[in-house]
Amino acid sequence: MDKERTAYDFCGRAVAWPWSRMRGDSMAAEVEVKVTGQNQEQFLLLAKSARGAALASLIHQVLEAPGIYVFGELLDMPNVRELADSEFSPVFRLLTVFAYGTYSDYLAESGNLPPLTEAQKNKLRHLSVVTLASKLKCIPYAVLLEQLQLKNVRQLEDLVIEAVYADVLRGSLDQRNQRLEVDYSIGRDIRREELSAITRTLQEWCQGCEVVLSSIEEQVSRANLHKEQQLGLKQQIESEVANLKKTIKVTTAAAAAATSQDPEQHLSELREPTPGTNQRQASKKASKGKGLRGSAKIWSKSN
Repeated sequence: MDKERTAYDFCGRAVAWPWSRMRGDSMAAEVEVKVTGQNQEQFLLLAKSARGAALASLIHQVLEAPGIYVFGELLDMPNVRELADSEFSPVFRLLTVFAYGTYSDYLAESGNLPPLTEAQKNKLRHLSVVTLASKLKCIPYAVLLEQLQLKNVRQLEDLVIEAVYADVLRGSLDQRNQRLEVDYSIGRDIRREELSAITRTLQEWCQGCEVVLSSIEEQVSRANLHKEQQLGLKQQIESEVANLKKTIKVTTAAAAAATSQDPEQHLSELREPTPGTNQRQASKKASKGKGLRGSAKIWSKSN
């Protein structure tokens, strides 16, 4: 019975996986990915001078080598393309299936192609998952089982885990909804006849970028114009306030000169009455009040 061990899926969530299904070591997988480019360069150097059966054998090694998932440079070599018209044409056709096709494509013409080793089958299945990921971000298990010709879900999940360790794709296995959620996948080789469609798509994208850029520039121009208008209005208001202050100061000085008084003193007199004025007004009120009371007393005596 498989021993259970807690691991983490490709999105960082804790999942209980059978330890026997966690094939390979993550450190080894990282090392494998790092040396992939070096291995591919070595194969390309060897392929430049190989011919016939030696070249066909080298192609089989490339298709089986771990970490190599791109074959466009190999296909572009003249000596490799010469295999298409030789007795090794099935090997050349097999190379094109790995470059552009899927596992279903291989099964459709397996009678005319060389048999695959288990490592080659797994690699072609990985590439098939990449092709599906370019069309769907959530791939149902049923579709994967059919396209990869696997017997059960366990084999499928093992294959996906191997693909993740090989850095072919990143995602998570949703066991509840029975689907693979893809976050990232590598790119595959492109056929020459697909270049025109890619060029057209890029041109449309560039035209869209130009439209967005022109719209942004127009909005920036409007914002700058509005800013200049606001600055002009601010300067006009500040100028009017300064002129108004000057006018008030001149008017105050003229009024003070007319009364032969200091302008500052004249302003203070206008704001506050002098203490003598308040006293005179109070005495007048008091005298009026006394006068009224005295007259009342005289009137009463006469009566």
